[in-house]
Amino acid sequence: MKILRIILIILAVLASVFVFIRFYYTKSFSPSATAEFDNNGLRITVDYCQPSKKGRTIFGEEADKALVPYGKWWRTGANEATVIKFSKDVQIGGKPLKAGTYTLFTIPQKDNWTIIINQEVGQWGLSYDEKKNVLTAPAPAIQTENALEQFKIDFTEQTDGADMILAWDNTQVTVPIRK
Repeated sequence: MKILRIILIILAVLASVFVFIRFYYTKSFSPSATAEFDNNGLRITVDYCQPSKKGRTIFGEEADKALVPYGKWWRTGANEATVIKFSKDVQIGGKPLKAGTYTLFTIPQKDNWTIIINQEVGQWGLSYDEKKNVLTAPAPAIQTENALEQFKIDFTEQTDGADMILAWDNTQVTVPIRK
């Protein structure tokens, strides 16, 4: 009985350490953020974590030199996978998407990114099942003059919806979301 109690105490301590590292320690480097758009009944919410540049090469051709290599899927943030919620049916890049909660992944390229909406939600950001994609669409990427230290997702209102802006380092991607 005493051994079982000791084992349970050890397991509880290990679980506490795991939770602390996963949810608090890692977020001290890449804090949680929320981007929201709410207009005319369309509400879009994006929950993500914001990694920082810290002098690193962010996007690039060479996987060993770039944090986010071109042509490879990315969790579009840090820590847990980025979650995106739509209150109404929308179109992303002209493709229909039902209202609901999804995971947002991307495949960065220098001039054009692939936006991926995936039905699996709640996974850590290093888990991606391509078979659960419900939508993929291209989005233009531009190179900016001023480098952004911390990854940011924001929205700009459009007549029939919004543009979701993904920005980090010298890259800005515009994702058209329409009603």
